[in-house]
Amino acid sequence: MVSIEDVTAALENTRVSASGVSFAGRSLKLDTENDAKPVVDAINDCTELQYLNLEGNTLGVDASKAIAAALEKHVEFKRALWKDMFTGRMKTEIPKALQFLGNGLVTAGARLTELDLSDNAFGPIGVEGLASLLKSSSCYALEELRLNNNGLGITGGKLLAKALLECYECSKNQGKPLALRVFIAGRNRLENDGAKALAEVFNTIGTLEEIAMPQNGIYHIGITALSQAFKNNKNLQILNLNDNTIRPTGSKAIADILPHLQNLKEINFGDCLIRNNGAKFLAAGLKNCTKLESVTLGFNEIKKDGGIELVNALADKPHLKALVLDGNNFGSEGKNAVQNKLKEIGKTYVLGSLSEDESVDGDEEDDSTEVEEEDQDEDSEEYENIEIRGIKTESMKNERNMLNNSHNHTKDEVQIFENLSLSENKTVNVMDFLSKPNPDNFLALGSNVSSLLLAEADENTGNNIEKLTEILMKVGSLNVAMKGEENIQSVLKCTELLFKELFTHAQNSDNLSIMNNCLLVYLGLIKSEDKKFKPTWNIDGCLIALHNVVKKNYVPESTKNTLKVFMQKEVTNNRDHLDLKKGILMDLQ
Repeated sequence: MVSIEDVTAALENTRVSASGVSFAGRSLKLDTENDAKPVVDAINDCTELQYLNLEGNTLGVDASKAIAAALEKHVEFKRALWKDMFTGRMKTEIPKALQFLGNGLVTAGARLTELDLSDNAFGPIGVEGLASLLKSSSCYALEELRLNNNGLGITGGKLLAKALLECYECSKNQGKPLALRVFIAGRNRLENDGAKALAEVFNTIGTLEEIAMPQNGIYHIGITALSQAFKNNKNLQILNLNDNTIRPTGSKAIADILPHLQNLKEINFGDCLIRNNGAKFLAAGLKNCTKLESVTLGFNEIKKDGGIELVNALADKPHLKALVLDGNNFGSEGKNAVQNKLKEIGKTYVLGSLSEDESVDGDEEDDSTEVEEEDQDEDSEEYENIEIRGIKTESMKNERNMLNNSHNHTKDEVQIFENLSLSENKTVNVMDFLSKPNPDNFLALGSNVSSLLLAEADENTGNNIEKLTEILMKVGSLNVAMKGEENIQSVLKCTELLFKELFTHAQNSDNLSIMNNCLLVYLGLIKSEDKKFKPTWNIDGCLIALHNVVKKNYVPESTKNTLKVFMQKEVTNNRDHLDLKKGILMDLQ
């Protein structure tokens, strides 16, 4: 017989599913108010509209105005799920559309708990349209803010930070300050200045449980600022800084605050150039994080002894389920040592594959050499964020003279001076480079070149695959024209970032087949349907760029398989560029 207590307990644990409207994935092009009528009718017919999902459609200004008017009647509205809903729209349309939608919620008196505007390439100008909503009472109760892949840039990051701080202050004055739990802003090119602005927000709010800021071009200066802000978020559980440039200095800053994050469950610092000393710093900090479940530190140039220290630091973590260390510099001996150590502590089940280890047997473990290299890297980092485009010659001279007077130059500094000299007498923008892709124009764009090129690909195109591939080819062609090892490495690093962006965008937009075909055409492996098309770039240089990334784990399997088929055909038929194609084919086997 069921007791009254059992029935009461069951009722208390029952939650009615939130009601709402979803047009997700319908690929609707909503330009006019009449186009938006199906959405408006669905909103009007919903008596308890707690969410509206418009992902995968495209809204114009008039359609947004009509939808906003319908939202004005729903004070109960909580979740705006508005990913990928401005594809193909002009940059001037998006702020107006966002203003209408935001005003609709403010008029309704709605209190959002979730706002997701990811995969809308609206850039800083979009934040201007979003700011009025973020500063309004409709966001005082916001718990989850997702702005992944919006092309915010430094300016957008600062505007976002300003709006969130104002929201916090206003909500605090009303008696209940903004208590954001989730902040997602990956692939936004925030860089150090954008990161520092958002660090002030995190430090002020102090309630975050998940922070994800991968692929933002943040270096140790920004990482250090963020680390101090993380310290004030005691309930932080998930931290993702993948594919930024943390380096040992940033690793030390993070390690110092890890003892304050007792609730941390997941960290992802993959592909962050942490290196061996950085791994040792993190190992010391991770000893204090007892709730860890997942640790990702792949592709970081970590050596055997750094890997062993990490494993030792995680030995007593009872909840650990996953440890990713692939793509480091362990070598066969180091991989065996890491695996044996995990076996010794009974945690072999947590380790992922080590198949893509990037070292060779016989590498010497010499941390003193590594320290010297890291010091040089840290010195050069002070100039990583100099944006050569538009900086006056006098300003550059001042920067160089300051260094001249301070200390003897490292190799990296000398290279920076040479790069500055190349651009002293002219101002070069992205279009100058794309119209004449030569070494001088590439170097004149400065160390921020990758971000500038990605921004150009985003411009009014939603990260167009063909445009991004063309930019990639023009940069890759410089592999055979560039002089100096440092400059060649700069080209390779830039093409690696462009390839990663291309593959990620193709996967996210479900356009892998289009991207694979475009890649084959632009590499001269198949003929274009456009009879007039002919590659204007150096194919050898582009193949070198491809060879540099083809073994990376982010290259889609379908791309690898496609390249394998066509490279085999090229080698069999003894075509041009044979040695490079053989090398790529060998890596694909």
